[in-house]
Amino acid sequence: MTTKRTSKVIPNFEASLKQLEAIVDKMENQELSLEQALSQFEEGIGLTKQCQKALTQAKQKVEKLIDENNNG
Repeated sequence: MTTKRTSKVIPNFEASLKQLEAIVDKMENQELSLEQALSQFEEGIGLTKQCQKALTQAKQKVEKLIDENNNG
């Protein structure tokens, strides 16, 4: 059961991070209109939130596993 949960979090994190990197690259290396830049920035903020959520979940899981190991 734990493995299934982990496999859901990691691919979402990896995919979101990859998209975020592509957005940063696009914003740094292409001339975008103001509307395009704002749209890309907005998408990047959403992806950042997704990545942060995934990292928080992973941290909580690690802390739980460490706690279980210390108490078990």
